[in-house]
Order: sequence, then structure tokens, then C-alpha cells
Amino acid sequence: AAADAAQLDTAEDFEVLEEEEEENEDDLSELPPLEDVGRPAAPPREDAQPPEPGAGDAAGDTQEWLDVLGNGLLKKKTLVPGQGMDSRPQKGQDVTIRLKATLEDGTVVEEDPALTFTLGDCDVLQALDLCVQLLEMGETALIVSDAKYCYGAQGRSPDIPPNASLTLEVELLAARDAPDLELLSGKEKIQLANRKRERGNFFYQQADYVLAINSYDIALRIVGSSSKVDFSPDEEAELLDVKVKCLNNLAASQLKLDHFKAALKSCNLVLEHQPGNIKALFRKGKVLAQQGEYREAIPILKAALKLEPSNKTIHAELSKLVKKHADQRNVETEMYRKMLGNPSAARKCKDKLPWVRPF
Repeated sequence: AAADAAQLDTAEDFEVLEEEEEENEDDLSELPPLEDVGRPAAPPREDAQPPEPGAGDAAGDTQEWLDVLGNGLLKKKTLVPGQGMDSRPQKGQDVTIRLKATLEDGTVVEEDPALTFTLGDCDVLQALDLCVQLLEMGETALIVSDAKYCYGAQGRSPDIPPNASLTLEVELLAARDAPDLELLSGKEKIQLANRKRERGNFFYQQADYVLAINSYDIALRIVGSSSKVDFSPDEEAELLDVKVKCLNNLAASQLKLDHFKAALKSCNLVLEHQPGNIKALFRKGKVLAQQGEYREAIPILKAALKLEPSNKTIHAELSKLVKKHADQRNVETEMYRKMLGNPSAARKCKDKLPWVRPF
């Protein structure tokens, strides 16, 4: 079944949404990715410890730590001042930073002399997306972040363990307006949309489904944007492929959040382009089933199974739905029997009373 599930999501890095997932105690789908879930912050490295009140500038450090979110989990301190508040970058701009990331024990886990990303698009760690917009041009700052705004409970194999806090040394090197989507070549638009989609996949794997949806939405806006450049047929086909992948993954994320109406819309958009898309058929069937619409879900899953008869995952899901639908019909029959009384007695009474209008 696992192999069949993997086939349903080839190139999308997602498991098929099976019933068993909802019973898994390790499933993080209910954790609010953007809110404080009450886990205490891990202490920062000793050399990044915020100064105690009244400590002054005994070490020549006159800068104070800024509690960015007010929850103690994300702090920023200026090491080298920048060019003033007017030089701060704006959301939507492409920024370039120098980055050095270390664990609490001082182990360097990432160094990049010129990391470029779109500010506010969640292209990078939340800690960076939230703090870089507070940097002035040329400023170097130290950021101490809880794992919540970095790699979370999953960590990053093999170098960042689960629930690891990070210390980030960041210098803002440049900020410029993002490129005009209308002027991008087909290749450039495909690459940009795929980067956003892959970021969505990362957030999905981290169980940050809200951020995953945000990244897929951005990718879809890029694919659907108007263009002043002519694309080749191959580029048009590749853009459609990116769109379908984003919509399928969007539906998976929406299902995780029980956004059934939105997930159904995403599946239908895929099926408008590709009526035989197995992933979309399977997820549409799941959406309808979770809403109790077994009568509508069963023929959709039958269509998916007809396209791939050997798929055990679809077969198992269809079997469960057929049973649930039969149980539902039995319950409805019993309910109507209780509401209307004994049907045979009602027919006998009707036969003895010829003036009663037949039902």
C-alpha cells in the first residue's frame, strides 16, 4: 500500500491521505504553525545570551536585544549599524544577505555569502523572513531563534537535530524590486514557480500547512500571470504541469486543515485540465467521503481505480466507502421506518379505506 501511495504523489513528496494518518499520534497536522504552542524556548548559546538588566556596556556592547514577536522565542541584536530606517527592505523585494547559522554548541550548519530570496514569500526560514525586514542596509545583526521559526520538531537531516534553536549572523547586502512577471521568459517563470512549489513541499513536510498553502498560492499566481513574452509549446506544457502539481499539493494541504470546500475546488481545477488525474480523483473522493457524501465519492474512486486497477490504496479506500455507504443506508431506512411506522400496517389500513388518496 505504501508503494501505491507513493505512486499517487510521484514528484510531489507527499503521502496519500489515508484514514490511518488521522489515528497517528505523531501526526502534527493540528499544530498551529504560526502561534505559540506553549513549548518553552531553548536557551540561546552562552555567547549569544541577552544582557541582564542593569549590566550596562561592560563589554562595550551598548545594543539591546529586540524581542521580535513578544514571546521570547525570536530575538535580534544589532552588531554593526546600517544606513538608517529608510534603507530597510520592503516585502516583495528580492534581498541578498550574508548568512552564518550555528547550533547552540557553536557548530556551523550553514554559511552563504550571498543568499537571495523574496522578502515576505516564506522562501527561507521564518526567523529570517521576520527579521530581515527589520534590518537596515549594511547592518549586521545576530538573531537567536527557537526551533519553531527554523526547522521545528523535524530538524534537518543530518546536521540539525529536532527542536534545535539556531543563532543566525546576518548582514543585509542588497535589496531590489522583484522582476516583472510579465517580462520573464518561459524558462524563468517555470524555475521561479518551481522554487515556490518546492518551498511549499518543505512546509508540508514540516506540518506547517498554512505556510505550504501560501507557497503554493504564490506559485500558482506566477504560473497564471499574464506575459508579454511568447512561450514555446513545450514551455506551455511545463507550466501546466507545474500548475497541476501545485493544485494537487494545495488540495492535500487544505485537506489537512479540514478546508473541504477549498480542497474540492483545487481538485476540480486539476480535473478540468486532466480529467484522468489519479491524485485529483483520489483526493476529491476523500473530500466527499469526509463530508459524508458517499454516494458521490464512490463513483469518483471507481474511476480512479479503473485507471489504475492494481492500486491497493484506492481499492482499500473504495471498499471502506462502500461499507460506510451501506451502513448509512441502513441507518436511514431504520430512521424512516420509525418515522412512518410499520409500512405493511399502513398499506393494510389504506386498502380498507378506499377514499384515502394513495401516496
